[in-house]
Amino acid sequence: MALMLDGVSDTLLPRRYQEEIFVRAQQGNVIAALDTGSGKTYISTLLIKWVAAQNIGRGKITVFLVPKVALVQQQGEFISKQASLRVREFSGATAHDMGDRESWKRELEGADVFVMTAQIFLNLLTHSHWRMDKVSLIVFDECHHTRKNHAYNGIMREYFQVPVSSRPKIFGMTASPIWNPKNAEDSLTTLERNLDSKVIAVKEHVDELIGHSPKPAEVIQVYPTPPITYPEYESGSLRQRLDLDNLPPEMGIPVDKILTKYDVTLYSLGPFGADLFLYMEVKQRVNQLIQDALDSAMDYLTPVQYALTALAPSTSPDALENVHPKLRELDRTLAAFSTFFDTPEPGSMPPDIPLTWCSPKVRMLAETLFDRYTETFQGIIFVEQRHIAACLAMMLSRIPLISHIIRAEALVGHGKETVAKANAKSAGKRYQKDTVKMFRERQINVLVATSVAEEGLDFPACDLVIRFDPVQHMVGYVQSRGRARHKTSTFIIMVQEGAQAQAQRYLQFLQSEPQLKQVYQDRDLALPTPEEEEEDMPDDPADLAERERYVVPSTGAILTYTSAVGLLNHLCSLIPRDRFTPMHVPKYSGDFSATIHLPSSLPLPADLLVYQGPLRRSKKEAKRAAAFLAVKSLHALNVFDDYLLPTRSSRGKEREDPDGVPIGDVRVIPDVLDVHVLDPWTHGRTLWLHVVYVDGLPSAGLVTGTPLFPVDLVANGLYLYMDEPREVVLHPRDAWSQRRAMEEYTRMGLWWCITGRGITLPLTCYLVPITREHKIDFAAMEQAVLHPFGSYNWEGIGEEHYGRLLYMNNKEAGHPMILHRLRPDISPSMRPPPGSREAEYPTYREYWIQKWTRKGYVPVIPEDGPCVEGIVLDRNSSAAYSLDNDHVSPFPPADPTTVIFPLEICRWALMPENIYRTFFVIPELCHRATDIWRAREARIALKLPPIADDVLVQALKLPSSNTRFNNQRLETLGDAVLKLTTVVHLYNKFPHRHEGQLDSMKRVAVSNKTLLARAIERCLERYLSSEGQSTRMWRYHSSSEDDQFSLRPRRQAVRQFPRKSLQDCMEALLGAAFVMGGIDMALQAGTALGISLGGPNPWGIRYGCRLPELEPSPLFTTLQETLGYRFKHGQLLLEAVSHPSFGSTDCSSYQRLEFLGDALIDMVVTEYLYKKFPEATSGQLSWARSRAVCGAALASLAVKRLSLHQLLLVNNVELSMAIGRYVPVLEEISEEEIILHGWKQDPPKALSDVFESVMGALLVDCDWNYDKAASIIEMVMDDLLVKLRPDLPRDPISQLMVWVAQSGCNCVSFAKSQSRPELRRQDSMSVLVHGIMVAGPIPAPNLSMAKGLAAEEARRVLDDPESPHHLSRVCICGKEVTMKEDSTEAPEDVDKDELDDETDEGFAMLARILFEEFADPDVPVAGMAGAEDIVSDDVALVHPEENETTEEIEVEEMMQIDVQEQKDQLYER
Repeated sequence: MALMLDGVSDTLLPRRYQEEIFVRAQQGNVIAALDTGSGKTYISTLLIKWVAAQNIGRGKITVFLVPKVALVQQQGEFISKQASLRVREFSGATAHDMGDRESWKRELEGADVFVMTAQIFLNLLTHSHWRMDKVSLIVFDECHHTRKNHAYNGIMREYFQVPVSSRPKIFGMTASPIWNPKNAEDSLTTLERNLDSKVIAVKEHVDELIGHSPKPAEVIQVYPTPPITYPEYESGSLRQRLDLDNLPPEMGIPVDKILTKYDVTLYSLGPFGADLFLYMEVKQRVNQLIQDALDSAMDYLTPVQYALTALAPSTSPDALENVHPKLRELDRTLAAFSTFFDTPEPGSMPPDIPLTWCSPKVRMLAETLFDRYTETFQGIIFVEQRHIAACLAMMLSRIPLISHIIRAEALVGHGKETVAKANAKSAGKRYQKDTVKMFRERQINVLVATSVAEEGLDFPACDLVIRFDPVQHMVGYVQSRGRARHKTSTFIIMVQEGAQAQAQRYLQFLQSEPQLKQVYQDRDLALPTPEEEEEDMPDDPADLAERERYVVPSTGAILTYTSAVGLLNHLCSLIPRDRFTPMHVPKYSGDFSATIHLPSSLPLPADLLVYQGPLRRSKKEAKRAAAFLAVKSLHALNVFDDYLLPTRSSRGKEREDPDGVPIGDVRVIPDVLDVHVLDPWTHGRTLWLHVVYVDGLPSAGLVTGTPLFPVDLVANGLYLYMDEPREVVLHPRDAWSQRRAMEEYTRMGLWWCITGRGITLPLTCYLVPITREHKIDFAAMEQAVLHPFGSYNWEGIGEEHYGRLLYMNNKEAGHPMILHRLRPDISPSMRPPPGSREAEYPTYREYWIQKWTRKGYVPVIPEDGPCVEGIVLDRNSSAAYSLDNDHVSPFPPADPTTVIFPLEICRWALMPENIYRTFFVIPELCHRATDIWRAREARIALKLPPIADDVLVQALKLPSSNTRFNNQRLETLGDAVLKLTTVVHLYNKFPHRHEGQLDSMKRVAVSNKTLLARAIERCLERYLSSEGQSTRMWRYHSSSEDDQFSLRPRRQAVRQFPRKSLQDCMEALLGAAFVMGGIDMALQAGTALGISLGGPNPWGIRYGCRLPELEPSPLFTTLQETLGYRFKHGQLLLEAVSHPSFGSTDCSSYQRLEFLGDALIDMVVTEYLYKKFPEATSGQLSWARSRAVCGAALASLAVKRLSLHQLLLVNNVELSMAIGRYVPVLEEISEEEIILHGWKQDPPKALSDVFESVMGALLVDCDWNYDKAASIIEMVMDDLLVKLRPDLPRDPISQLMVWVAQSGCNCVSFAKSQSRPELRRQDSMSVLVHGIMVAGPIPAPNLSMAKGLAAEEARRVLDDPESPHHLSRVCICGKEVTMKEDSTEAPEDVDKDELDDETDEGFAMLARILFEEFADPDVPVAGMAGAEDIVSDDVALVHPEENETTEEIEVEEMMQIDVQEQKDQLYER
């Protein structure tokens, strides 16, 4: 089906013959049989719009199906131009994964018309993404393919399963409805039955149709028979020089196959064409084999050997050591012919090809092209074989007769015989698309094409179409001729002289076409009768009658004979494998009763890996029947899910966890949350008194609107205890004044001891004096608040007050002092003693005047009078406390600093010692009370197990609170707990799913998205503590007095913190539960939090004693002795040492146990580090853990500690050689070197895998007793674990990124490359700074190691002042070494795995994240402050540096006013 898009107007009008077909299509299902170029697609758009108009609001879609990927975009763009409908296009490259149900649902519900390849739509039906009864119209482009097992036919089989009333309308389009002209009526009937449609043609407007679809002139061109020899062709042809007949069979080159094609090419194109084919084919295969040999050699080299080999010349003996000598000889021979056959460089001319080197057929073709050439000439030459097309296209451009006028390219499909097809497939599609585009744009004027150009693709009408090879069938004849649709076009059939059969076949097609058209020309619309539907199918009718169809009841997913084979292949392709294991595929045996053998890497018992199908009448049908039986059985075993998918998508789009519990949509949740957290500090009609004990003695009372829990802590060297609450009963007449007294008294105490400034908003707690009966002492408060700023009357103050009296100098407000002693021996006019701070001035008074003089203000200092000496107190600046009660700073300080001031300007506080001592620690007490109250509320609301208060408080504390503890250490521990508990659950729940499937489900279960959704479901955000602990801002207040007497006080406060905090807290709560009660309590906590862990029951109860006991083989005796453990289930050890390549039928490979062991070792190491280094940060724990569980570390343990390399069951020579080469390296390397530089090693992954699998087997064998397994693993890893420490140096990549982040450079990136052109992989890394390569390319066995080596070198070069690439010389971002807030700042919830460090932006973002993770927490970094509490603007906070003078003056004025009041009172007395 071809349509010229370039000439399509946005407002096409239908022709009369198109309207005729359109009207008939409205009446029923039809197949429009119209010639190429007659506008069938336009008719389909008319029908699409008509159906859409009938279908408004019914929720159905239109599906436009095409047989080839290249047609999707072409037809989609045309429909979009002609219909104002929402059109979506899907092909293999653009379609979503079938496991991504959410995306498919969104797509299918968000558009009206879907243009897609048939297989995708069949998959959508198979996996129940959509139903046939929700489709209003299906358009089949090139519908003659609806036969046998084509996807078109598979779709129609589903169509017939739907009740007639619910079926969609069908519209087929083809230029060739009859496949077999010998039996035209049956061929047409089969197509009509398969499509449930009637073939129709234009009846009333035939003349108009002929005018728009003219027939070309058809010519038979006879060419001579090719000669046996070509005397003028150069002697010593490539065929003779290569000597392929004597190639050793072990080289793997299919000589017979190549020579057969050579002979065909020689006969068709002549000697040059044959040698050209030979050159291209053998060169491709030789290059491939050399690459394989080099790759194989490089795979098992140590890093040092790899670097030496990678940097050696391509022709060096070492580099070619593994290449077969005959391959090297072939490579040299081909190189000698390269200038003759290779495409030359741009600007140079290729050698001419004389016509005497060509076959008579090619000569005739060249002459025909020359004779028929015009300036606007375009033509297509159809051939049967791909290699003929490629060679002929190259030859036409080099034949002197036509080289100046012909610009030719080949256009071929992608067959099964393409060498390295998997690697070249996507590139081939791009080349095909580019070739079509060049032909449309007339950059080339001749296409040499296979049948791929016969139908569908959008080509201009050609002047000349030549069938270079014989026409094989009617469809090919009609379709290829349709490309010549100018009125002056010519269609040439080339026939060899004497080949009567070829000429007669063509003449038969030519003469039978009118009769064939007559078969359907006058047909009326009449649907096939039901009896016809089951007759004359391509397959044996008896086989078809015995076919089954299985529909999954819960989802509607469909299993058929045609889909079963593909589903099995897909399942096997997902089984994880390393580079030493071939692709897993099901193996079929038998003829008319097929037997399927599934790969042993599927974790199934041996009897469930083999399926015997029923007897059938053809081998293909027997294979389908066996596959159907296997898939149905595997679905019952839960290997396939209810959507008949073998695994779930891990792309972050899953809608439910592995237990089937829906996962909420968290995309609407902002990065920063505004949260109403629970907060006890509120007003209320009922007040509660909590007696506060200081060092065991009742000191004061804390009055709150919420009954708080008893708490204790150590703060400023004081032991504090707050007891149970008791209700406060206020006098009914004096309630308001008593509340006011408590408020004023507390404000006074806070001013003296905490804030140094006034608080205007209502307080939510009061610290008050109490009587001996532990009641509020209102009398003491009333006396004290009369003089809130203290008293100047020092009468009665004596030695008994030394060390106990609190006072303040009115010139230095906010700096309280403890009376050390009175100094009547010193007056302001005296000279200070040498060595004192005042010694530089003649008198004390002159020092004080200089110290306190400010612009516009000169202090009044008396000349005479006594002085007072006091101990300076550091006002409490933080409410942070220690969970370990280790803050033992004495109060007052043991080694005090004393100062002297005039007695006249000092005043003392009317608060007893026990009260002000309590005021100094009230921030810590309130902070602790808040934490305990929230923790206990969370424990009850979330139904958590009995986690200790302190541990739960830590789990709920966010880093933004800037306290001495937070949940980050517990989060690191909880991350490992989550991983292990999830893995154990999945391992046991899905015993028949392989590692790849389990890993996919694990990623969903532990993803940030799932954790966030579960946290939101349980309102976890209400219990998190994020408040900053600075006391400059007194936070225990309310915004108004409206709720002061409320019956139902609002115990909540607005806070802000990133949503990532919820995810971290979920893991921290798991870590907290593990700290208190091990795995058992962690399971209880995880279940309460909604995490998919299989329930709260201990593992031993759930999973223990399942396996039959079996004595281990003597092979494992030494291993068991080393472990100090005897296995009860010997089959576990056999499975643990079976590499996937071993292919044992007795047990699965070690992959599932490795999956389990990986999580187990991670947990054991994390727990070890958590306990050993209680002061280590989360980042330090994570990094130390990563060094102990890296591949090199585990491989060294496998070799040195357990000798597992001697037990490993492998059936791969290359892997065995790789292990053999690396074992000596691992035996010699020290544990310290592994920890520090393990990233520089690249041992075969099988060594670390087998260590993990043995540890996994250990956990299963000891009936899931984690503690027992952990103790054995710690013992095995002890030599490695003792080398771990928190201050391990970072890896070179992290070091470089952090260093770059500190430098402020934002234009750094990595770049990968190939060390050797003949290698197929990129194995080298460089570092670029502002586009300048400062390090590399450095090769290594893997890109990760190459990146580390490049980063190490770049760090050295950039930091070397002598280097021309010193950062100051190459960076133009700025010279200051500073962190700037810019566009590289990472969002809170960014996924580091999604950032690309090969771009400047991605590198800068990663560098920023790493800097924030590992920077010194005591060093402030711009832009790194955590979220602050939301504070009312009514709180009077003044920046001390900017407004110190103003504050001092205001306080002094208040004090002076109070002095006058005291003098007036004395006068009155």
